[in-house]
Amino acid sequence: MSACVPTREDQPHRPHKQNADTPPPGRRRGFRIAGADFSASISVFLIALPLSLGIALATGAPLQAGLVAAAVGGLVVGRFGGAPLQVSGPAAGLTVVTADLIHQYGWRTTCAITVLAGLAQLGLSALRVARSALAVSPAIVHGMLAGIGVTIALAQLHIVLGGTPQSSAVANVQGLPSQLANLHPGAVSVSALTVAVLLAWPRIPGRTGRTARKVPAALAAVAAATAAAVLAGLSLDRVDLPSWSSHALPELPQGPALGLLAAVLTVTLVASVESLLSAVAVDKLVAARKEPDIQIPRARLDRELTGQGAANVVSGALGGLPVTGVAVRSAANVAAGGISRHSTMLHGLWIAVAALFLVSVLDLIPLAALAALVMVIGVQMVNITHMRSVRRNRELLVYAGTLAGVVFTGVLEGVAIGVALAVAVALHRLTRTRITMDEQGGVHRLHARGQLTFLAVPRLSRLLHQVPQGSDCVVELDGSFMDHAAYEALHDWQVAHLSQGGTVEFTGRSGARIAEPAEPVSQSSSCCRPWTPWRNHHCGDPVELPPPGQGRKTDHVQVSSQFQGGQLASGLSSFQRNTAPLVRGELARLAREGQQPHQLFLTCADSRLVTSMITASGPGDLFTVRNVGNLVPLPGKEGAQGQDDSVAAAIEYAVDVLGVRSITVCGHSGCAAMQALLDTPDNEPRHIADGTRPVPSSSPLARWLRHGRPSLERMRSHDHAWARISGRLPADVVEQLCLTNVVQQLEHLRAHTAVARGLAEGRLQLHGMYFHVGEAQAYLLTSDGEPDGYADRTDEVFKRVAPTAFEKSRA
Repeated sequence: MSACVPTREDQPHRPHKQNADTPPPGRRRGFRIAGADFSASISVFLIALPLSLGIALATGAPLQAGLVAAAVGGLVVGRFGGAPLQVSGPAAGLTVVTADLIHQYGWRTTCAITVLAGLAQLGLSALRVARSALAVSPAIVHGMLAGIGVTIALAQLHIVLGGTPQSSAVANVQGLPSQLANLHPGAVSVSALTVAVLLAWPRIPGRTGRTARKVPAALAAVAAATAAAVLAGLSLDRVDLPSWSSHALPELPQGPALGLLAAVLTVTLVASVESLLSAVAVDKLVAARKEPDIQIPRARLDRELTGQGAANVVSGALGGLPVTGVAVRSAANVAAGGISRHSTMLHGLWIAVAALFLVSVLDLIPLAALAALVMVIGVQMVNITHMRSVRRNRELLVYAGTLAGVVFTGVLEGVAIGVALAVAVALHRLTRTRITMDEQGGVHRLHARGQLTFLAVPRLSRLLHQVPQGSDCVVELDGSFMDHAAYEALHDWQVAHLSQGGTVEFTGRSGARIAEPAEPVSQSSSCCRPWTPWRNHHCGDPVELPPPGQGRKTDHVQVSSQFQGGQLASGLSSFQRNTAPLVRGELARLAREGQQPHQLFLTCADSRLVTSMITASGPGDLFTVRNVGNLVPLPGKEGAQGQDDSVAAAIEYAVDVLGVRSITVCGHSGCAAMQALLDTPDNEPRHIADGTRPVPSSSPLARWLRHGRPSLERMRSHDHAWARISGRLPADVVEQLCLTNVVQQLEHLRAHTAVARGLAEGRLQLHGMYFHVGEAQAYLLTSDGEPDGYADRTDEVFKRVAPTAFEKSRA
């Protein structure tokens, strides 16, 4: 048998879904553009064109810089980024930062800072720290964007009114009265028309509205304002794109080194966080979109950071604005039906074409229309939904502090203020513990709400010592953390209280009894461990059942069912309280996306085998089939003898529908089914290995175990070498049969049509595995013979999986 060593698969095979970025097997890779990508690129281009000009205007950069950034973002990030449907370009989130850099260092030095920020992003992607950016509190991110939005809106309001923005948000507020006293009627009228069309366009009712909404609202607003200004002959400042021959390129940074370093850090931080959060948001939009025939790969954040860094290097070198992922354009790309990165790249191409050949048309756009467009975007960045979410999570202080910090001090300073507030709030929650005590029916009850740390020990000790000596006490702990100081305080008090004749019981919030801190492992062999609910182990006094043959059968059933029912209810309650909140998000994602397991795991129904534990897997990883003896009936045998095709059906579904990449047959030590086969000389299994009851030869269990006869015959045959464990001989004949059974069932798997086809196409692997229950040790099946199959006399060897190997399978 060929070596069966699991290999990591980044993307499971899905025969019923086509990957949008991968050509079908057997075809040459080429640049093929789907119709959906072409139409989506047009929609995104029509949105990006006016926004790019508006953002360049808001920063004070040359207007061509916005077009350069949009083209580079589409082409470079579209090609090298890790989020296929994310659209990148100049974004409002960097407007304030860029405007401040231009005011302080000049445009050409700002371009050099953009290049350095891109190099920093490439370095971060090489360190694979992209997901660390998601650790920033959402309240800080939303507060930062809201502060940037307020700053943008205040600055652009001056242009809307026909004036010139000041250098800071405070100065813009102070200069607003004088600006209102000197309105420019033409600029105000064009701006008002732009805002009106922008807000009313998505709300046009009926068939007319559905037709009109095929044109993006931003484009419709700017086009209407431009047409009105041209027809009315208004004298307004308009877009002025100079010749590309005079386009400004970067120069070596000039200024204090510390200030330049802070500038690079600010651009890197804001651009990276905004891009990564946008990529995650695009994943959610794609998952919600109903496209059964197209599989869009999930965002690879480190690769996305690489694409963003490369784009900023190119954009800065070509005299463009900083590039980042843009949520608005990305959402438009998804809504327009884009299915691959081609839509993003084409939108960048259209921007480049427009910048080269549509200069005369772009020069007609009034600056007031672009300012009004960007002002509305700034206002929309103060998102009411985000504020409600932050308030619901009790982080409104962090949100407000970050917003105010960005508006009054700057982006980097505002984020620093937000981080400090977030840390302070977290520490406050960690140290805020409410401890109360009351008396009910002679039982003193102490309630501790929150985390028990050394800061709460004085209050805890004071209340504990108010409990009368020799009384009954219940301590209810409602928190997820207890440090050593609190543990020692509880332990010392408990020991003293018990020595004085009192009783102590520790419970959780639901009232369920938990292990007392006074029972360390060294003192009690029955102390519960976190995994004890998974095995047949019970703390406290054991439930006494009537001995076999004594007492009524109904009494035995009643006691057992009451005990098991209580254990089931307790386990379910523990899951809902402790585990469900942690896995609810992941299970919700699996519910939306459907199951996509990478492996079919076929093993015995033995209760001691916990597949998720020994394979370190979680929900959605394994498609598991369990039966007595981990048997795989040959095709045609199962239905003929047992009228049950469940195993064959599971194999067909896993391989042909779910597209698993591997199938593992897992045997285990002490298998009762193998013992039953060995104990019957005539190969008719008649009893279970533990001897609890006889099994008639006509029973369903006996008929099922007939599928294990080929394993017994293989072990007794002289034509096959014995399967063995590397480094030692099988402990007994039962273990020998358990090993041989795994090899035999792998041969049965090859006889199934779906498996044979998958192996022939090279998209399926078979693995053999043996788990020794008593040793908690896993073994993988390899071969010392020919690599091409089950050649005669090939030694099937189960090799021990070391805990330091790639597969850490030791329990």
